[in-house]
Amino acid sequence: MSLGQQLAPHLPFLRRYGRALTGSQTEGDRYVRATLEAIVAAPEEFPRDVDPRLGLYRTFQAIWGSTQVNELGGDEADPSSDQEAIARARLARIAPLSRQALLLTAMEGFTVEDTAYLIDVDTAEVDKLVADALAEIEQQTRARVLVIEDEPIIAMDLETIVRDLGHDVTGVAVTRDEAVALAMEDRPGLVLADIQLADDSSGIDAVKDILAQFNVPVIFITAFPERLLTGERPEPTFLITKPFQRSTVKAAISQALFFDQSTVPAA
Repeated sequence: MSLGQQLAPHLPFLRRYGRALTGSQTEGDRYVRATLEAIVAAPEEFPRDVDPRLGLYRTFQAIWGSTQVNELGGDEADPSSDQEAIARARLARIAPLSRQALLLTAMEGFTVEDTAYLIDVDTAEVDKLVADALAEIEQQTRARVLVIEDEPIIAMDLETIVRDLGHDVTGVAVTRDEAVALAMEDRPGLVLADIQLADDSSGIDAVKDILAQFNVPVIFITAFPERLLTGERPEPTFLITKPFQRSTVKAAISQALFFDQSTVPAA
């Protein structure tokens, strides 16, 4: 099996990581593209002594650590520049390495040992970095959250997670129409949206309806994330895989709000 064939199944999830790290589909995909270009240019340098997924993320980490976003190229202006400005304001208060450790463990599911390898730290340091990232981000972000989820147990679990993070829940919707009505009645600062809803309506359509009225960060929840991470536009920036871990949801919420202007703390 060629190296390209080995790496292909992992690319959707690398896109997810890149987008979560940058808060932007455009910028996250630029880093993924730069990673692939580096592998193609020097395949002999690709780590062969580890799992292909680990080697792919290791190459991405090297690109992330050595290259600025505006040096990666691109054929159009990034519409998320406001998000990047917001992120820079917050990054002054949180070490980027901590955010990487958080996302690699909580969202991408790497072990502490693998994460230590990816970010070049001792294993003992990873847990501390994750704890530091959660504490810093949670301190900076507070929001009102709309949950769109038709499974009662999952909805209750999401409500608990949201409240444990110090946020409020504006409501729980089980259909597209109910989601839009709740959003219009009490405007949320964040939306957690399932894909398939109770009446066979779509959480994606519900989110499109809401976004047509006002901008709000959205985290999609699905059992098949690769179906929404094809490299086409538009796509979700934040995506959680079902069944999910509570730590994954916490990391995604914190990261989504990290780039949201309405939660920027006063100077």
